[in-house]
Amino acid sequence: MDEQPPPPRPDGPSDPPGRASRAARAGGRAARSVGRASTGTVKRARRFTQAKGAGESGLSRLLEMHAFNTAGDAAVAVSLAGTLFFTVPTGEARGQVAQFLLLTMLPFAIVAPVIGPFLDRFRRGRRWSIGTTMAVRAFCCWVMSTAVQDGSYALFPAALGCLVASKAYGVTRAAAVPRVLPRSFTLVKANSRISLTGTIGAAVSAPIAVGAAALGAEWALRYAFVLFVVATVLAVLLPSRVDSAAGEEHVAMSSLRGDSTTRRKLGITFAVVHGLRCNTGLRFLSGFLTMFMAFVLRESPFPGWQPTVLMGLVIGAAGVGNTVGVLLGSVMGSRRPETTVVVVLAADAALVTLAAVVWALPTAVLLGLTVGVCQSLGKLSLDALIQRDVPEAVRTSVFARSETLLQLSWVVGGFLGLGVGLQTPQLGLGITAVVLVVWFGLVAKGSLGRVDADAPRRVG
Repeated sequence: MDEQPPPPRPDGPSDPPGRASRAARAGGRAARSVGRASTGTVKRARRFTQAKGAGESGLSRLLEMHAFNTAGDAAVAVSLAGTLFFTVPTGEARGQVAQFLLLTMLPFAIVAPVIGPFLDRFRRGRRWSIGTTMAVRAFCCWVMSTAVQDGSYALFPAALGCLVASKAYGVTRAAAVPRVLPRSFTLVKANSRISLTGTIGAAVSAPIAVGAAALGAEWALRYAFVLFVVATVLAVLLPSRVDSAAGEEHVAMSSLRGDSTTRRKLGITFAVVHGLRCNTGLRFLSGFLTMFMAFVLRESPFPGWQPTVLMGLVIGAAGVGNTVGVLLGSVMGSRRPETTVVVVLAADAALVTLAAVVWALPTAVLLGLTVGVCQSLGKLSLDALIQRDVPEAVRTSVFARSETLLQLSWVVGGFLGLGVGLQTPQLGLGITAVVLVVWFGLVAKGSLGRVDADAPRRVG
């Protein structure tokens, strides 16, 4: 009779069921902890978006939609960084991106005079206009996810579609913000909260997108697709007052240029035009650095540093600067915005000049940080001027027109960033420094004695 082996010890290494049960209990505890943390995060986020009347006015829905928008944009940027910029030869990638930017600029340059009347004619469809920009990006992300796998040329027109729709979103959302302001909010405060929400959304989404991209760029794009689908639904569910045009008047693009009779009749002060001119310089530099750094850090990285790490440092510095600018703008409120726009434009001009003279990693990071801070403060100051000096009847229209001009400035700057030499970064930065310094001189000269002269003390 064969000997039977002794039964295994209950706590020995051959006790898979016992070990599995302990692992299951540990996993259950971890899952419950993650669940509680996630639920707490969602509750805190909803309290933030709905605080101080934002829930009742509909601003909270706009904030949630914008968070998904920036989260989707971050996911697209992560996926394209690993496909368009790092898997294609530099010369070919520059040519393709230049074509994209040129095609992106043409709609703003040619159709800009038509955008205003179009928005005025279809004001009752603002929710659908915003939702369309989200749906287009969702479709383009799905097309790109397939193109990345198949190596199809559809990747490039789909990426262009994403870029154009993203710029169009900025214009359409700008027209909707004044309609969902709580009673206790100014336009500056609302846009500060929108910017902060967007920054948080991008910061949360980027690591998830990086993790998805590790499995393949197509997974980051599919993740972006889901985000934009959710954003589309939230856009359609915005309050119906977003579509209301009661009491609004039309403002032509020419009303935002210089000292015109039409501008004075509408009650738009020169301070608003001055703030817009300063912001075009800020946005121009932002577009330039976005494209310039993407290629120069790849083609001529600093010794001992990987291009991806360098891009992360510079982009991270710009993101931190943007958040700092938003926080500073919230603290400063609407105090002397006409002075702030001049100071931040001067700071940008000074830092890009410094970077052109002393090109090193610390100055590159400092430049990214400064541009992020200045762009946020400049935009919030422009919002403050529009809130203070523009009559309510034309405020929404002025806000949308100014956003169109700023988007065009970004595209022009990005196009210049692709057109300068990559082997000598100082040359490209020097050209941009000259442009910005000359622009600052023209803006400062044109504003002497005029910014305060016609500024009524209106608070809307």
